[in-house]
Amino acid sequence: MTNNDLFSAKTTLNIRGQLLMLDHPIVMGIINITPDSFYSKSRVNSIKDIIAKAEQMLAEGATILDIGGFSTRPRASQVSEEEELNRLLPALKEIVKNFPEAIISVDTFRAEIARATIDSGASMINDVTAGSDKEMFALIAETEVPYIIMHMRGPIEKMMENLHYDNIILEITNYFQKRLKELRSLGIKDIIIDPGFGFSKTLDQNYEILNNLAYFKALGTPLLVGVSRKSMIYNLLGTSASEALVGTSVANFSALEKGARILRVHDVKEAMETIKIYNKLTS
Repeated sequence: MTNNDLFSAKTTLNIRGQLLMLDHPIVMGIINITPDSFYSKSRVNSIKDIIAKAEQMLAEGATILDIGGFSTRPRASQVSEEEELNRLLPALKEIVKNFPEAIISVDTFRAEIARATIDSGASMINDVTAGSDKEMFALIAETEVPYIIMHMRGPIEKMMENLHYDNIILEITNYFQKRLKELRSLGIKDIIIDPGFGFSKTLDQNYEILNNLAYFKALGTPLLVGVSRKSMIYNLLGTSASEALVGTSVANFSALEKGARILRVHDVKEAMETIKIYNKLTS
């Protein structure tokens, strides 16, 4: 199987009328506007720090900035829609003001939050629940922004309670097929899938998914991989999130080999270096 065979999915996204090419891998930088994200060094709360983080990530090569105001790590505190919006909107507006050409994704599973942030300049929605809010699909169809859907079982607060799969690759594939059918029936074309590393999976299951990523190419959508500094890396290595950068780079390289086109990361510079080496080896 050649590298070209590994990725035959859609290779463009429509970003407010401009085409974003995915014929080569790109980086999405994570900006957590939360007090309790699992990797403490990724948390930014003041507008000054948010702008500095955005500027650094864009300078290092990030194509997309993914901002979130609701931590989805296991056992994270739940926040109201009002609080999530109060975290997101000031940051989003400042990033748009300072970096008007930046492509901004908002990490939310709430349709009203998604609508408000799209109205304020967001160009993409990253939904870890793949439509648990029944209004989300209609909103995406209406606004025509690219939509990231992730695999997870159950509500966020219970995602680690049901970890048995008879065939995890087949079950994730079926999960996406069902949602893609519904999304495409609404005329939605710009869809990205995320297997959901760390969400409703054991350590061994995460590596089984990573080893079999190429199977998801049959779904015909771009593939996003988010393994950055996650427990699947630092628990395997017996370290911590702060010491998981090398492991992240290794896992990201493996994901690229199997068809990933978007790397969602905390460390943009290192992800860009990983892509550069990958591109050299496959050019």
